[in-house]
Amino acid sequence: MSLIIQSELPDSSISHFVHSFWMLENNTGKAIPSTVLPNGMVDLVVSKVNAEHWEIIVRGIDTEPSQVNIENGTKMFSIGLKLLAVEYLLGDSVKDVLNEGRTLSDSFWQFDNKDLDSLKNFCKKATQKIKAVAAGKMDNRKMKLFDLIYAAQGSITVKELSEKVFWSSRQINRYFNEQFGISLKTYCNVLRVGESFRHISEGKLFPEQNFTDQNHFIKEVKRYTGVTPKVLSKNKNARFVNITAVKNFPS
Repeated sequence: MSLIIQSELPDSSISHFVHSFWMLENNTGKAIPSTVLPNGMVDLVVSKVNAEHWEIIVRGIDTEPSQVNIENGTKMFSIGLKLLAVEYLLGDSVKDVLNEGRTLSDSFWQFDNKDLDSLKNFCKKATQKIKAVAAGKMDNRKMKLFDLIYAAQGSITVKELSEKVFWSSRQINRYFNEQFGISLKTYCNVLRVGESFRHISEGKLFPEQNFTDQNHFIKEVKRYTGVTPKVLSKNKNARFVNITAVKNFPS
């Protein structure tokens, strides 16, 4: 009887859209109180509790920690989507679900019981759907913008991005606010903190993502998670699901 957390990296052909795939299954015999931390991803979640039907939810960007109860019997698959996926895969803005979720139709991508039998099968079906949906032409400027953001793990200024993609800061921020509900600068800050979770889970409590100094690192982590890096690294009673999960993340 245990809490199972597994993860997989995406095929390179869909890496513009997908950060990672996850599976969580609670077989402990009890509900597990947990805290979900902002990590800079938009999550597509397929889940059920015990014998109830599967529910599909898209969750917008988180900018603050949220408290959840992982009920006994929960089985959940999740796709950590990069922001380019919002427009080209979901086809709709997520600004109205900042720190919240929206239920999608049961027919979305037509997952069946076999697809939801294992993380391997889930990844296979999701990858097929993403390849089919994303076969059309994409805006090269937006692709370059997000490539730069993720390559820098959020440690890049709006001015620098604007100059490199030949898109004004004002236009980029309008796009971010209309699509995602936050400014580009705020998103980069959230992403940078999220990218620090791997190091924090390994007990590395010094900034690795170009924070100004140690105090700035602690301040930013606490701003978006509610606690210090030291508290996160201890992860008492596996309270922080992101920290627990990232330890199982592929190299």
